[in-house]
Amino acid sequence: MKHLIIIAVLLVSAITNAQTNFEKGMQKAFELWGQNNWTEAEQLFERIAAAEPNEWLPNYYIAQMNSLKTWEEKDPKIVKAQLDKAQEYLNSAIGLTKDNVDVLVLQAQIYTNWVAFDGMTYGMKYSAKITDLYNTAYRLAPDNPMVLLSRAEWNMGSARYFGQDTKPFCKDIEKAIELFPNFKPESAFHPNWGKERAEEVLKSCNN
Repeated sequence: MKHLIIIAVLLVSAITNAQTNFEKGMQKAFELWGQNNWTEAEQLFERIAAAEPNEWLPNYYIAQMNSLKTWEEKDPKIVKAQLDKAQEYLNSAIGLTKDNVDVLVLQAQIYTNWVAFDGMTYGMKYSAKITDLYNTAYRLAPDNPMVLLSRAEWNMGSARYFGQDTKPFCKDIEKAIELFPNFKPESAFHPNWGKERAEEVLKSCNN
């Protein structure tokens, strides 16, 4: 019995240390990202993902960073490399979590990157998938402001493309803004973004 207690204590200690190391690493990665050290932050997320193979969050943020970087990139080879990397790490996240609206939204955003990069090639391929992803995320979490914002922005972009009125979707932006103050992510490291973006979009609605 004494040996079993010692083993149990050692296991609990190891788990606690692993969680602490994970939290410290994630915190440091976010600090680097906040300081605009994107490369260092991404590399740290990669090390965390390798060290914590059961955690989906570091994979998610590597994918998100590569998706975000693509919006400012014009070189087709770099765009493809970044989006391929984003998809690779998002696939890892998908394998670790089920019915996760954050992952669904990011998948839709990566597909949107492809459409924005080359609409002629990727518009028909991904547009319906993007709509389906956002609708699925909305069914799973109708009160998640990030879901509402992202879905509304996609619908507004589609409306503009087809020469339709975007105003009907402004109500979703307003609702997202109302939901942000009371939105509680599962932890300090779970996705919690979009409030400022929603406010920017709402301004365009009012102009």
